[in-house]
Amino acid sequence: MRNASTAVFALSLLAASVAAQAEPTSQEFVPTTLATTNAQSEAKGFLEDSKITGSTKNWYSNELLRRGAEFSYNKNGSPHSDPRRINWVQGTIVDYSSGFTQGTVGFATEMAVYNAVALDRDSDDIMGRNNRTLTHSDGDAVGQWSKLGLANVKARISNTTLTAGRQSLNTPVLAYIGNRALPSSFEGVSILSEEFNNLSFTAGSFDRVSPRSEQSLTKFRSEYTANANIEADRVDIAGVDYKPFKSLTTSFYASNVEDFWHQYYFSFLHEMGDTDVLGLSTNLNYYKTKDSGAKKMGPIDNDTYSLSLTATHKAHSFSISYQEVEGDTYFDYIHDSNAIFLANSLLSDFNGPNEKSVQLSYLLNMADYGVPGLKFNIYQARGFDIDGTHYKGTAYDVRGMDGETHYEYGIGASYTMQSGPLKASTMRGTYTTHRASANQADGNINEFRLVTTIPFNIL
Repeated sequence: MRNASTAVFALSLLAASVAAQAEPTSQEFVPTTLATTNAQSEAKGFLEDSKITGSTKNWYSNELLRRGAEFSYNKNGSPHSDPRRINWVQGTIVDYSSGFTQGTVGFATEMAVYNAVALDRDSDDIMGRNNRTLTHSDGDAVGQWSKLGLANVKARISNTTLTAGRQSLNTPVLAYIGNRALPSSFEGVSILSEEFNNLSFTAGSFDRVSPRSEQSLTKFRSEYTANANIEADRVDIAGVDYKPFKSLTTSFYASNVEDFWHQYYFSFLHEMGDTDVLGLSTNLNYYKTKDSGAKKMGPIDNDTYSLSLTATHKAHSFSISYQEVEGDTYFDYIHDSNAIFLANSLLSDFNGPNEKSVQLSYLLNMADYGVPGLKFNIYQARGFDIDGTHYKGTAYDVRGMDGETHYEYGIGASYTMQSGPLKASTMRGTYTTHRASANQADGNINEFRLVTTIPFNIL
């Protein structure tokens, strides 16, 4: 705890130093009142407000293991291995969203078809089953496949909407993940209430996940379990987002992953200053995870937090982040979910047992130099003091982690089209290097990704 306290104190000093130089900004209190607009009263009709939109994403990844490590798989009883793995997939989404019917209670629906085409079908490139490219049992790629990614009905009263069926969700305890050619989604029921001007409520219950690279619905698994048979039948969530000041946003969420864990989350994001002179953003994220029910993931008592400070002057943003895991388990979350709202979740999550990590990053926005839409970023993160020697569970094995360390650095560039027929299309390229000590789980790897996304409107 001494190291953690020192790090937090150092970040606090930096915050105070930057704040002293920042231009004054509004810290005005925002009283909670009923929302001034009623979304349902403005409904245009089921067909009248219908639209068909979509996007297509070209997703390419080239990974290279270093220090003698290799990917491997078996095909027809014959072993194959190579340090390089390549996945190249085109994902397309066509989404139909109706408008809400008029009246006190409005009804609507949303359906989205997901389609994937494997552009690289060489099993010696893919190097294994169903990693990032959907494959047959022998490891050969499925050339193309489709599924209903979203399929739900909605009912709305005033500013409160109930959604039932397959849906996207983005909360700190359960969130869709879109870092492949297609995103994940969840099957269940949720409610979002925005009846107040600065306070919203979210709740939901889900019994299946639609994975990024699979056609079928599956039960829930944890991201870090080594046993694919450890599954949960249901995830329940509830949360509040509250903005008490113009400069401050807070969130509190709780979830229950049946027979896995209870998880609680708190965050605040505070902004001050003027980015034309000097702006400061302070972001704290905290998770508490505790085993529950049948304890299929074993004993868990985990506190994980990250604190990041970002200073921005016009086109330039510099961030420093500290993250710590207090507990003898990984900070864990649901597989095919992005529910890890932590500053140092990168190629590696920096979430090993008792791990501490620090990240430095820099972002350059070229809009200030006459090229709107073009951005560059660079970062480096280091994790240390990983200790799993006191782990008492059986979901995975981390007892060999004793003082493990690792580091990661990455560079990236992205461009978003500002006008023309391809307006809002984006291209992003990233190159990431990760190096680790002998027993750190993420290993030694270089990865290059190139992702191009093109949105379109049909109706």
